[in-house]
Amino acid sequence: MATSVRQRGVRLLRGVTPWQTSHLHCENTALSHVLQSLRKLPLRAFRTDTRKVHTAPTRALYLLRPLPILLVTGSGYAGYRQYANYRERELEKLGLEIPPKLAGSWEVALYKSVPTRLLSRAWGRLNQVELPHWLRGPVYSLYIWTFGVNMKEAAVEDLDHYRNLSEFFRRKLKPQVRPVCGLHSVISPSDGKILTFGQVKNCEVEQVKGVTYSLESFLGPRTSMEDLPSPPVTSCRSFKSQLVTREGNELYHCVIYLAPGDYHCFHSPTDWTISHRRHFPGSLMSVNPGMARWIKELFCHNERVVLTGDWKHGFFSLTAVGATNVGSIRIYFDRDLHTNSPRYSKGSYNDFNFVTRANKEGIPMHKGEQLGEFNLGSTIVLIFEAPKDFNFELKAGQKIRFGEALGSL
Repeated sequence: MATSVRQRGVRLLRGVTPWQTSHLHCENTALSHVLQSLRKLPLRAFRTDTRKVHTAPTRALYLLRPLPILLVTGSGYAGYRQYANYRERELEKLGLEIPPKLAGSWEVALYKSVPTRLLSRAWGRLNQVELPHWLRGPVYSLYIWTFGVNMKEAAVEDLDHYRNLSEFFRRKLKPQVRPVCGLHSVISPSDGKILTFGQVKNCEVEQVKGVTYSLESFLGPRTSMEDLPSPPVTSCRSFKSQLVTREGNELYHCVIYLAPGDYHCFHSPTDWTISHRRHFPGSLMSVNPGMARWIKELFCHNERVVLTGDWKHGFFSLTAVGATNVGSIRIYFDRDLHTNSPRYSKGSYNDFNFVTRANKEGIPMHKGEQLGEFNLGSTIVLIFEAPKDFNFELKAGQKIRFGEALGSL
């Protein structure tokens, strides 16, 4: 066998010139060097379900992992949406009305893939880092210039007084700059921008004009924790009827968006008694007007704290909605509330009842009294019962300040 192979090789080499033979020898030598160098590469192996597959170093494999891909893709898409929202705002300034273009389910899922909760916790820790005195002025001045903060209203105007960004965000105001309106029964609980207001119809509440969310999904079911012995809700009409407790009354709502430059504390909008708190862990997507116009039921996706109780006309509720970089929602009298926890069950919520045997009335709040605070801008949603002749003193899109009138009878 070996002899026949040699003979075939001899026959193939017949007629080959000495120069060609030497050229072939050089090529074979070069090929052997390449093969030897390949054997020395630091290749590693990992096991699949069928066989061992040799691969390049783990550095290249890391680039193919899904988490970095989702981070890059989701962040890029969120940036694209922010740019689209900016263009829409510019068109609105020109007086052009743009019909809402709602996000598809895959777009919402892609946005949720961005780890906004993790980023918000990291932002919260960064905000608590004490800044050196020489850095406080430049950092706070940049923030003031970017978001148009009016430091003349602050109780302490000296920027060196604020040790970190968190203290600066939660700055207090001078008492005289926010007089509480005494002529109207409901005042604005915070500074901000009015997104929408009016009657609640068909159990759908407006986020912004033309985009709604479910009233029951937002507030959650009425349960025995709220001392309501009625059976579980089976329809939209019956759910709304549980909230409207007095004949002849209607259900009203008002949505206030707090921008990053606004005063971040919120106050009691009326004289009422808080009997129950419900905390919904969830996403921390942006709640700026552009996102609210794009994602249906955005407020139902996000983390929020729902305070419910009663005022002189029946049911009253105030909901603080979290957003990106707003990992902290604080209610001053509720020490058991902890928001933006690392882990939570999707669709879950936890209840706390302030009405006990020792305290049968709940937590009384007076109009204008301090209620809580955000760590950055976010949204306040009021949903309340009132007689049919209740009128809002508002215009959609207007800027409003804490203490100014929302509406009255």
